[in-house]
Amino acid sequence: MARLPFRSRRRAADADEAPVAAPRRPPPPAAQLRRERRTLVSLREERIRDLGGLVLEMYRQESFREDLVYERCADLVSLEERLLDLDAMLSAATGPRRTPRGARCECGAPILWGSHFCANCGRPLGEAPAVACANCGGAVPADARFCGACGHPVEPTEAPEPAGALPEQ
Repeated sequence: MARLPFRSRRRAADADEAPVAAPRRPPPPAAQLRRERRTLVSLREERIRDLGGLVLEMYRQESFREDLVYERCADLVSLEERLLDLDAMLSAATGPRRTPRGARCECGAPILWGSHFCANCGRPLGEAPAVACANCGGAVPADARFCGACGHPVEPTEAPEPAGALPEQ
């Protein structure tokens, strides 16, 4: 004997309420998206070559079938749409990480590490003077304890004496 599904009044009342949204799945990792994109690009290239060969054979046989060409073209268009979706997901997945949050001048130009002046407007950058590393010769801020290029410890420098002062004996 077949059993009819039992539906209680409580379940019926819950079903009439607003449906619960399914939990959102996290996007796939960027590496997986790149693999799928590479596969689809090679498949797209192969199908474009096949379409060209198909049209050439139809020309040679003098029997052109539009429906077959349209079907293959629609398949190519769907591959290209998926590629566009993957590109959008990849740019969303990798976009914020690729833009470094570096220092910027008042004019908006990025400041390169070790620069003393803005390359765009010429403003002097930073108040701390720079000294040369004794090990590699690279520019190091005067208040730094280690060289950023080689890691060598930097000895603290004393303030330069005025030119008119004579050393005491």
